[in-house]
Order: sequence, then C-alpha cells, then structure tokens
Amino acid sequence: MSPSIQTEALPTQASAVSWGSIIAGATAAAALALILTMLGTGLGLSSVSPWAYTGISAGAFGISAILWLTITQLIASGVGGYLAGRLRTKWIATDADEVYFRDTAHGFLAWAVSALMTAALLTSMIGTIVSGGIQAGGAAAAATAGGAAAAGAELAKYNTNNEPVRYFMDSLFRTDVSAAPTSTIGESASMPETAQQQNPADTASEVTRIFMNSLRTGPLPPEDVRYVGQVVAQRTGLPQPEAEKRVVDTYGQVQGKLHEAETAAKEATDKTRKTSVYASLWFFISLLIGAFTASYAATYGGQQRDL
Repeated sequence: MSPSIQTEALPTQASAVSWGSIIAGATAAAALALILTMLGTGLGLSSVSPWAYTGISAGAFGISAILWLTITQLIASGVGGYLAGRLRTKWIATDADEVYFRDTAHGFLAWAVSALMTAALLTSMIGTIVSGGIQAGGAAAAATAGGAAAAGAELAKYNTNNEPVRYFMDSLFRTDVSAAPTSTIGESASMPETAQQQNPADTASEVTRIFMNSLRTGPLPPEDVRYVGQVVAQRTGLPQPEAEKRVVDTYGQVQGKLHEAETAAKEATDKTRKTSVYASLWFFISLLIGAFTASYAATYGGQQRDL
C-alpha cells in the first residue's frame, strides 16, 4: 500500500472588489436620490406662484434648490456607501490600511454607479427642465417686447427678401400728393383721382415698408420724411411741417420700441445663460460632496462589518 499523502488546505483569497455590495449600494442610492428629487420638485413647485407678491422669490427658490440638491446627495450617497461597505465580504489576513482603502474604493464605485444610473433615469427630465427654462426666458422676452410687437405688427407681414424690391417699386410709382391742395371731407371732389382711389390699407403698407427699410439702415431719409408727411397731411388735414414732425416722432417711437425689445431679449438670454452656468457649477459641487460622503460612509460600514 502506498503511503497516504496529506495536503494542507490553503485559504482561498477573496476578490478585492465585491461587485454585489457595490451594485446593491448604488441601486439604493439611485432610488433614494430619485425619491428625494421628486419630493424636492413637489415642494419647490408648491412654494412658487405666478401671482404677484405670492410665494417665494426667485433668489430664495434658487438657494432652496441648491440646498435640497446638496442634502439629496448627502443622504443618498451616504446610504449607498454605507451599504456597499457593510455588505462586502470580509477580507482575511489583510492589512488595516488596505482594508480602509478598499472600503473607500467600494464607496466611490457605489457612488459612481448610482450617478450613472440616476443620470440615465433623469436625462429626459433634465432635458425637459432645461428646455422649459429656455422657453420661459424666451417667453419673458417676448412678453417684455409685446409693445414693440404691437407697434410693428404690420412690419412682420412682409417677407424680408421681398421688402427691398417692394420699397423701390413704391418709390418708382410715387405721386406728388402735395400738388393737390389739402382737402376736407366736403372738398373731396377736388382731390386728384389717384388719391381718391388710393386704398388706405395700401397707403399704410407702403409707409410700413418705408419705415422697415429705414429701421435697418438708420434714420429716416429726408425724402421719405417729406413724402410720408405729404401722405399724412393729405389723410389728416395737418399742415405739411406738422405732418412731417408727426412722421419723425412716430418713427422715433417705433425705433425706441424695437430697441427696448432687442435689449429685453438680450437680457433674458444673458440671464438664462448665467442661471445655467450657476446650476452646472453647483451640481458639480454637490456631486463631489456625494462622492466624498459615499467613500466615508463605506469605511464606516466596513468597520461595522468587521466587528
């Protein structure tokens, strides 16, 4: 009989990464972050109001959103990191510093996986919120520019590609209405035939094109002031100098309204840009806080596991 050979059982070395505990912690963190985000959204919407002097201000709302985002990261990342450290396998014959490093890595990995999961779940929601903010900024600019839109409503009817051609055609077929004496209602028979048959809507459209052409180039040319003044004098019975003064004043008002609309649109765009920048920076800071919290909580959970 051959002598029996005794072999010594060698301990199997466990893996340094416990993916089961990491995925468990990440799932818990992502679910908790989603729940807290929904809660914060509901509380935020309930605290604002479209009515004046009702609800919190925009500044207070922004600060509250930042604080809630930070609290969400603290709670969700802390719970996820703790579970990742507490549910890992126990490492035998491993140096204490190595165990501390592995626990920290488990917490960080749990936070990273949960961040990716949350981003995948909230991509559509974030896109909706951002696009809604941009649309709200555009709506605010449009509301601010309502006066300019009303003043230039006639201008918007014409295609920009055809306006120069129409302007020059109108200049070509202008009639010298000042050649006829200014008439009143009882003297309409003395008005030239072309002036009597002229459609008021066509006259307004022509003046609109004159204004539109000059708004893009600068001040109203003197010949346009004189011509439009003649039309106004004929239609209103005002003296020619007073009619020209009315033309210049009206043109200045239209210019002012359009300038206000342009300024309001730029301010709304700049405000939206600054809001997006601040939101991105604070979101970055909150994610860093979450990563640190998850790593620290994992070390605490690992210590509880090894007791």
